[in-house]
Amino acid sequence: MSVGTSGVPGARAGEYTAHACDPDDLPDGLVVADEHGRVICFNAAAERIAAVPAAEALGQPLEKALPLEDLEGRRWWQLTDPYGGLAIRVRQPERNLLLPGGREVLVSARYVRTEPTGPVRRVVVSLRDTEARRRTERSHAELIATVAHELRSPLTSVKGFTATLLAKWERFTDDQKRLMLETVDADADRVTRLIAELLDISRIDSGRLEVRRQPVDIAAAVGRHIQAYVAAGQPADRFLLRTEQPLPDLWADPDKIDQVLSNLLENAVRHGEGRVTIDVMPTTSPREGEDAGTSVTVSDEGPGIPEESMNRVFTRFWRGSKRGGTGLGLYIVKGIVEAHGGTITVGRAPGGGAEFRFTLPVAAPAYLA
Repeated sequence: MSVGTSGVPGARAGEYTAHACDPDDLPDGLVVADEHGRVICFNAAAERIAAVPAAEALGQPLEKALPLEDLEGRRWWQLTDPYGGLAIRVRQPERNLLLPGGREVLVSARYVRTEPTGPVRRVVVSLRDTEARRRTERSHAELIATVAHELRSPLTSVKGFTATLLAKWERFTDDQKRLMLETVDADADRVTRLIAELLDISRIDSGRLEVRRQPVDIAAAVGRHIQAYVAAGQPADRFLLRTEQPLPDLWADPDKIDQVLSNLLENAVRHGEGRVTIDVMPTTSPREGEDAGTSVTVSDEGPGIPEESMNRVFTRFWRGSKRGGTGLGLYIVKGIVEAHGGTITVGRAPGGGAEFRFTLPVAAPAYLA
């Protein structure tokens, strides 16, 4: 059997090139050896992970192109013997192996046979960089630790107050009972918000965040948030809402847009100083000269975000100089905006504080399909 530049049977024998396989877009390394144990496919990810050019690997014996050892220093291909081992074996499960130089990779293999116990016609090897897995595991561990920490405080409070009320109900006045129940209620809301954040993160990470579009008056939505802050005791002159009319029709998920506005305004009020300015205006398409969407800018007059932290603001667990919260809010905000087809940026406001600006594209009812 001969293998050519396309990596398929039928071309002239011995023609092995760097373009011998198509799956260069795969994130994992893919190495395929033919029935003679010679490499006929070595994709771009395999080049990167193994630090071997495809032009050098193609046509070489598998054990030479990919010299792997187990963690005890044994040569893996001699140990597993894919071509001469058990005739019923069809795969090697994923395991940690070492490349020359001691670099650790995750390797699995599948044996392709034309008949259940016939000779091996192909060995398909998958390579994964262990660093990517470690980053994912660290992220998951950090998320679990953060959630455990954030849940512990409100649940301890709820348990303490309910146990006290149950044991000593008659000893408390109505006002004392009300205060304790209000605290329990607030802590239950805190737990509910944390669970909602975790669900949002799960949907964002898996690409399953649903956007239920309908007409949204975003200027009115900002106004409602400002009124809520004023009703809670913030001075009315702390907020300045500037709207440029006419605004284009905006089709978006009102609940999720409220979530974005709530987070950005809370950050400005809680972490910023001075006046909070919200600008709502149309964006213009440079090509067609028509309203292409709506932008909302939230800025404050506080110390702002340090330049070195700008690129980490929308990552998980980022918190400003004032501690508090889970550090998940801006990560969720970015996910929501991008799920609408929009963008969000952070910078320094003219007054020196933080400035967040998100832009949502116009989406007509037909877009819902």
